Amino acid sequence: MSDGPWLVVGLGNPGPQYAGNRHNVGQMVLDELARRTGSTFGARSSGLLSRRPQAAVAEARLGVLPGGVPGPRVVLAKPTTYMNVSGGPVAALAKYYDVPAERTVLVHDELDIPFADVRLKRGGGEGGHNGLRDTTKALGTKEYVRVRVGVGRPPGRMDPADYVLRDFAKAELKDLPWLVDAAADAVELVVTQGLEAAQLKFHTKA
Repeated sequence: MSDGPWLVVGLGNPGPQYAGNRHNVGQMVLDELARRTGSTFGARSSGLLSRRPQAAVAEARLGVLPGGVPGPRVVLAKPTTYMNVSGGPVAALAKYYDVPAERTVLVHDELDIPFADVRLKRGGGEGGHNGLRDTTKALGTKEYVRVRVGVGRPPGRMDPADYVLRDFAKAELKDLPWLVDAAADAVELVVTQGLEAAQLKFHTKA
């Protein structure tokens, strides 16, 4: 694998009022990855992002390669813009760190996957997800990796937009740490062993 860094982005909305929302599960996963690597998020304040930092960034090595070698370099990022304009920060970071789309990983909530399931893919449609749509537009390609964290469909006739902007239900909260941990494992597998290895693990039912 290349020595270049990976860019791992957790999608969400800024501010404490959104922190526990289903829409922010991607940023919860990034917090877990930062915890695992012992890194701390800070505003990016140099280069292309110097005028107006639009992401909290941490740089680290993730995982361990065969022989005990430290894993690949990763740039962990949480955009500080709203979800529907995530593309600008993602594209700016990719350009600043010279990361191609194939080494860019977006972690996001997914309505079409049952709660507590994790799925991975490269490319494909955005499924009505505004953060993905804006990122695809900004990068000029769909060929980035998506770690899709299942939050399930809204109950009854609830508007999906309202559903994702609500916190996880009490019944879900007991499994939320497990889900966040599993999604972080998925990211780690992608960067250390590749997308196919991660798909094999997470798409195969025991």
